Order: sequence, then structure tokens, then C-alpha cells
Amino acid sequence: MRVFRFLVALLLTILLVWQLHSPQQLGTSRIPALGDFFNPFTGFWQNAEPADITGILNGPLSIPGLKQPVQVVYDDLKVPHIFAENLADAIMAQGYVTAQNRLWQMDISTRQTSGRLSEVLGARTLHLDKLARRRGLLFAAENDWKAWQTSPETALYMEAYAAGVNAWIDQLTPADYPLEFKLLGYAPEPWSPLKTALVVESMIDALNKRDNDLAATNSLAVFGRDTFNYLYPLWNPRQQPIVPDTGQWKGLNVSLPEMSAQLPATTQRDTGIPDMSLPSAFRDFYGSNNWAVSGARTRSGYPILANDTHLPLKLPHVWFQQQLHTPERNCYGVVVPGVPGIAIGFNEEIAWGFTNVSQEVVDWYLIDWTDQTRTAYRIDGAPQQADLRVERIAVKGQPDVLDTVRYTIWGPVVYDDPEHPLYNCAYRYVTHDAPTPESLGQFLNIGRAKTYTDYRNAIPGLDCLAQNVAFASHSGDIAITVEGKFPVRAREQGRFILDGSQSANAWHGFVPQEDLPALLNPSRGFVFSANQHSTPPSYPYFYLGNFDDNRGRRIFNRLEHMQGVTADSMKSIQLDNYNQLAADALPIMLQLLDRTALEAADQEWLKALDAWKYEYKKDLIAPSLFEMWFQDTYLLTWDEQEAFRQQKIDVLFPEGWRFIELLTKDTTSVFFDRRDTPERETARNIVTQAFREMSQKAREKGQEALTWSVFKGFAIRHLTSQAAFSRLGLQTSGSRNTPNAIGQDHGPSFRMVVELTQPVKAWGVYPGGQSGNPGSAYYDNMIDTWVEGNYFELLLLERPDAIPDNRLLVRQTLLPK
Repeated sequence: MRVFRFLVALLLTILLVWQLHSPQQLGTSRIPALGDFFNPFTGFWQNAEPADITGILNGPLSIPGLKQPVQVVYDDLKVPHIFAENLADAIMAQGYVTAQNRLWQMDISTRQTSGRLSEVLGARTLHLDKLARRRGLLFAAENDWKAWQTSPETALYMEAYAAGVNAWIDQLTPADYPLEFKLLGYAPEPWSPLKTALVVESMIDALNKRDNDLAATNSLAVFGRDTFNYLYPLWNPRQQPIVPDTGQWKGLNVSLPEMSAQLPATTQRDTGIPDMSLPSAFRDFYGSNNWAVSGARTRSGYPILANDTHLPLKLPHVWFQQQLHTPERNCYGVVVPGVPGIAIGFNEEIAWGFTNVSQEVVDWYLIDWTDQTRTAYRIDGAPQQADLRVERIAVKGQPDVLDTVRYTIWGPVVYDDPEHPLYNCAYRYVTHDAPTPESLGQFLNIGRAKTYTDYRNAIPGLDCLAQNVAFASHSGDIAITVEGKFPVRAREQGRFILDGSQSANAWHGFVPQEDLPALLNPSRGFVFSANQHSTPPSYPYFYLGNFDDNRGRRIFNRLEHMQGVTADSMKSIQLDNYNQLAADALPIMLQLLDRTALEAADQEWLKALDAWKYEYKKDLIAPSLFEMWFQDTYLLTWDEQEAFRQQKIDVLFPEGWRFIELLTKDTTSVFFDRRDTPERETARNIVTQAFREMSQKAREKGQEALTWSVFKGFAIRHLTSQAAFSRLGLQTSGSRNTPNAIGQDHGPSFRMVVELTQPVKAWGVYPGGQSGNPGSAYYDNMIDTWVEGNYFELLLLERPDAIPDNRLLVRQTLLPK
């Protein structure tokens, strides 16, 4: 009996130990191995960081591959100021300190882009991994690194960065692993230049992947050419383009035949309608604002540059701040963890900033397969074999999955589901093309630029990352360039799905660098961009895209009327909560509203809207009322499009500016007539019905729930969506259509203002912290400052001992090993 009890106890102990050291399924969630996670020596307890971190970072460290010692000075925001004797050492140190703070974020970003999430998350992310592989993101990164290796300078810097990251990884023990590795039950793996290429591709894809080809093709088939042209014009006549026509394109002749839709609609039901089919006024926008004001308009007499990039807001934060100092350069700014250099920032002579260009660089081509195996296709009548790339996807706890992706001359065939409307279409994506070998190294040179010429020589290194790059210099120049790799298209080419059986439907090369829109020292005294059209229609090269119609007009109006500009003036524009769309729409809607049809209970809402000045302030109810009223008016009008959307057929919705134009100029348009009523409605009927529906919703919500900050809701969530690692219920002003473009989980990811005096002065803030560790005081310490609309002074140090005592956190020395 004693032996029996011993064996039972032993069996139970073994089962308990197994369970504690094995991940467990809890409902739909998978929890980590609790024994490992709660281990006091190696578990999450080890990630609690003391308030005083000098003991963690202080003292010399040996780094293999360094040529000379590197000094790192951390300021009170935990921003590393890196002082090195050469650029390769600076970049190696940058890799080291970035990994020290953001290693898991770097790892998970590359897994998402390369289609390797399932290795650590299991089968629940297999569909995401397949889509990433099928869209050719890993293929694109492989092409990047192949090209960069042929440039000795670029390869040197890429290898140096990877060596720095690996120097940090190599000295980690399981107790030191970032918390998320322990939570998900896996270990860091070595960094490589390919992983840096994957981070670059992740950013390119986030900003450049949009297209409306399927929705436009369906819309043309459903509505016909005349109605299509009526509903979906490409140019908003009320906007201010980034680069106006000053006669600079006279004599530039781009003669290509017009290419209209060649294919019938693929109005199959989709598995899900993409958000991009909705107009930009109704969705969170991967946009940004930037501008530069000449010294003739500023109080100091020197130019001022401002930039705020609008991105999804997550923790750890998308940007990492740092300073890089070598004998040839001294620059400060932000970069995406995993990439060397400074992306957005300034040095002692110049400042630069980005906004997304928003032009389409994606097209879909219908493939003419020779048979149902889809292994060969016809081009100009001749058969051509598809390249079959077998993707092996590792899945945690399961056998590997093999997925065969067909590559054509146009690109990969993304969808393998016969029910998907793009099943027989190939994906032409500019980022699949190899970059110029020196591109990454070329852009690194912006950190040491001193003049306009230096800036123009550096920015072609952005290659496929299409950006409006604003510039200002101490010498007095201001400029903006629409930089990127843009297809030369025939008119209308790429607006619809193209016939992939004809080689004549290929792009006609890329717009030459000298023909890209650019503006230097305009007489008006400022340059600006807010994701609006790059140019007016007189620009000879045809392009299309997803452009913002509201923020740019407000920013232009603010800048046009400013004199004696200061840094505080620039901050006030970044924090501007005025909604140009509301200013255009609300007066028209109030004019059309049949007030005699309203009830007494509606008057409270009407009074609030009558008095409103179009400001999206967090404590007002009018913004919430307008949003509900405008959206209801919009959807009641476009019931035809909504009916297709409910059937999972992707069609375009008219842009917000075009809808307001119809409310103003064509109130009896047939589109205001409801399909589900026998009466013939006009704009007046629709606006009034929408107001009554809005009023009912408002009464149901109650006054407190209608205050804008509560109605909108805003949170900054951890990448795993774990609430304990997130900041929820933040109270903010602004909206996606105001210069202070804060949506529900998008917003200004880095506000920066730089005054090009000497010494240069700069201020900035982002909604996060330098550390990726939820147990660190520097994980989210800038969020409250950002929410309140305040800024930190950004320190560009001349030497390691120049930091003020009240800003010094700790010093660290990295030594050659």
C-alpha cells in the first residue's frame, strides 16, 4: 500500500510538473507555462525594473566588433546619445542599445512581415502568415538584402547593426528575456540584415499597400461610365496640392494612350470588404502633417520645421529616439526599432520630416491560365510557366505547413480560394522590385547633410518608401519633395483590374528623379503636406491614390495668415482641433434641415450644433452629434453602395468632399432617393431623417456618453492586446479629420518642432516611452505629456559631458572586445 501511495503521488507530481511547464488552453486563450512564467529566478519577476536604473546601465561593457570605445549618455527620458569615432561603431552601438530596450518588438515585427507568427503563436495566426508570404513581403525583403550586399558601404552598416543587436542577445540569460518572450514561451534568435530588411518592408507595406482596383472595377460595371465619373472624380478642386503648378512642367511631355477598364466586373462575394473602399473621412488614416516656414515669416528670422506622423499607436511605441554623433555627423531623431540611422530628425544645420505620399503603387492583373492547374499562363498569346515558390510555415505544436505561391511576370498570385474575387489575379507591387544597392546607405547621409543639395542627394535612398520630405536649413532654405518610386502609367491605368494577358499593360517604367514634384523657397514663405494630392491635374504624369481632403486645407489657412511665427505657433497647429470637413458640411446640413419636422426633444441637440465652431474638443458633445448625423446622412444617401457592401461585394463609396458637393449643388440627385421607399426623396428629406435618427441615438446614449472623448474612445494597446500592458480610456481631443489627428487607436506618433537657430532648438513628444518593458518607468512615461499637448526639449549634445546635470540619467561605455 505504501508503495502504491508513493507511485500515485509520484504520478501526480509528474503530471503537475508537466502541466506547470506546458502552455495551457483556457477557453479561446492560450496561457504560458505557469511554472516557467512564475519562476522567481527566471520568470516575469525578473522584468520588474527599479526606479533608479543607474545600476543596470552603468559601467563599461565589451562589444565584439567595435573598433574604438563608444560613449552612450542617457538623458532623463532614457534617450541614448551615442558618441562614436566612426559611423560603423555608432551603428553597432545603436543596434545594441535598441535591442536593449526593444528586442521583443523587433522580433515580433519581423515575424509578422515574414509570415512566422505561427512558430510562436500556433495555428491561430496561420492565415496571417500565409497572406504575408503570398503577398511577397519576405520575397521583397530577400530582394532588398541581395541588392544591399552588392554595395560594400551599405552591407558594412547593415552587418554592424546586426552585430550590435546580437551582442546584446548573446549576453542574455532566460531570466533576462523581455517579458513577452516569457509570456509566449520562446527565446530570442540572432538578428541579421535580412531582419532589418523585413522591418523596412513592414513600414513600406503599412504605408503603401492600399488599392481600390477591385472596388473600382465593380463600381464601373454596376453604375456605368457616366455615373462612375459623376460619383468618383479624382480631383477635389477645393484642396491645396503639395506642389502647385508654377509653370515648372511646361514642356514636360508624357504621351501615353488612355487606358480605361478592359475587364468585366469581378462582382463575386468577397470574404470581407476592405476598409479602404470607404472614403478617407470615415476611416483612420495612415497620414501625417509636415511643414516648414521660412525665416521671413518667423520671429527669430530662421526657418522652423514641424512634423507629426500619424500611425497606429501601440505599446511598445513604434519609434525609438536617439542621437548619433561621429566626427562627420551629429543628428537626433527617431527611427523604427530594427533599422539603423535616423529616419525623422535634425542636425546642427538642417531638419527634415515625413508624410505619406498616398499614391497607389499596387495593381492587380487578371491572369489567363492555360489550364486549371494554374501553373502556366498566356502573355501575348504565348504560354509562360509560373514560378512555384514553396513556402514552409512552421506552426507551434503542429507539423509544418507547405504553401505553394505562384509567381508571374506581374508578381505573386495572392489568393488560393476559388471563391475569392481576386483568385485569378496577380499582384504587381513596387516593393517587390530590388532597390538600388546603395539606397539605405544613401539615406543614412541625411544625418550629415548641411545644404539643400545634400538633402536632395540623400532622399532618393528612401526608394519604395514614398514620402513627402519637408526640409529646412539654418542657411535659410525651405523645401518639400514628393520622393519615392512611382510607376509611369497611361491615364486610368491601374484604376481598375488590368488584363494580365497583354504585356502592353505593364507599367512604363518609373518617374525620373528630376520629374518628381518638388518645391524650393516658394514666395508664399512656407511648404506643407498633409497627405493631400501631390500636384494639380496639370502634372503630366498620371497617378491615383487615397488622399486626405481636410487637414491640408486647415493647415494651409493657418500658415497663410501667420507672421512672427514661433515654435509655440507651430505647436498650436499640431494641436489644432478644427475639422474642415465639419466646417464644410454642417452649415449646408443645417440649411437643408426641415426644422418644422423636429420634436421638442431634438432642440437640445440642434442648439449645440448651431453654436458649435467645428472644434473637436474632448469635453464637447457637438462633435459626437455631428459625427452621428453626418454618417447617417451619408449612409442613407449611399444605400445602393451599402446594399452591395452588405452582400460582401466590394464597391467604392464617394469621397466625403464629393458628397458635400452634392448636398450643396445637386440636392435633387437621384442618389438621395431611397431604394426602400415609394417616395422620391431629396437631400432635404435625407438630412432631416438622419437628424431624427441621430437625435434618437443621442437620447439613448445620454449626455455623459456624448462628450467627445468618451464617444470616440481612445486607447494605446500593447501589441499583444493585453490590457495590463496597455493604456486604456485616455481622454483626448482631435479626430481623424483635424490636424490633431487622433482617432480611436491612431494618432500623432511623434510631434516634432525644430527651430534652425544656432544652436538649434527642438521640441518633441510621442505617446509611449523609450523602454519596451512594461515593468519599466520608461515604458509609457511620455503618454500623459502627449495627451496634455505638452512637449519635451530635445537635446542635441555637442559632446558627452555637455548634458545638463538635471537631464542626465546615466552614462555607459561600450568597449571593443
